[in-house]
Amino acid sequence: MKMPTHVPFIDAHLHLDQYTPAEQQDMLRSLPSHQVEAVIAVSMHLASSQATMDLAARHPHAVFPAIGFHPEQPLPSPSEAEQLFDWIERRIDQAVAIGEVGLPYYSRQEAEQAGKPWDQSGYVLLLERFVRLAKKHDKPIVLHAVYEDADVACDLLEQYQVNKAHFHWFKGSPETIRRMADNGYYVSFTPDIVYEEEIQALARVYPPGQIMAETDGPWPFEGPFAGRMTHPAMTSRVVQAWCEITGTEPEAAVRIFYENTKRFYRLP
Repeated sequence: MKMPTHVPFIDAHLHLDQYTPAEQQDMLRSLPSHQVEAVIAVSMHLASSQATMDLAARHPHAVFPAIGFHPEQPLPSPSEAEQLFDWIERRIDQAVAIGEVGLPYYSRQEAEQAGKPWDQSGYVLLLERFVRLAKKHDKPIVLHAVYEDADVACDLLEQYQVNKAHFHWFKGSPETIRRMADNGYYVSFTPDIVYEEEIQALARVYPPGQIMAETDGPWPFEGPFAGRMTHPAMTSRVVQAWCEITGTEPEAAVRIFYENTKRFYRLP
């Protein structure tokens, strides 16, 4: 299936700061040759947010920053959390979104399987604070919240009337999928849409007006991507797979993904 060449792609979720400086330089230089217009660069914590902001300042037309705290790590101390939120408040106008934030599904599963105690309450409170921040500044929020954690995230989004929510690499129940779709939340597909049935099933049912393509790089992928460094160019293969799954014409599909991402993140 040949993809059109006159409509670009946008990687809606990439950890650009997690690549080496040389990889960052090569990647950003190569974007035009891969028909990629821009990336949404998400952050892991304060130092990551600072690095992401710096990359965006140096590449203002290609890198659009989201700043936050990734949940799959130990919670920040109270003083660290205050430092992070103070820093975000001072720079919020430079960010296109709050993120990546959410709940630690995989860390919780690992702890429970090992028979270790787990207290989710601190993570829920931290996410609630980020949701309030997104509402206060009218910013989209980028969520790491899968399966039953997505329902907790939806509860908070509904409570604070935050509608601009992007659930990246989402997996969940049919009931949660319907709830998210009805609320107008967006999801994004990674390259594993090519070989994962669970993701393909989501692609068949989620509203086309609420979807985006991402890589979550540098996270590595399997199947035809095994052994390759994750690159925003892989968004083309994501869109192609969605075409094959849904029977959508390639040109229409590329425009759907591109326009959805531009609209959601209010990109110029």
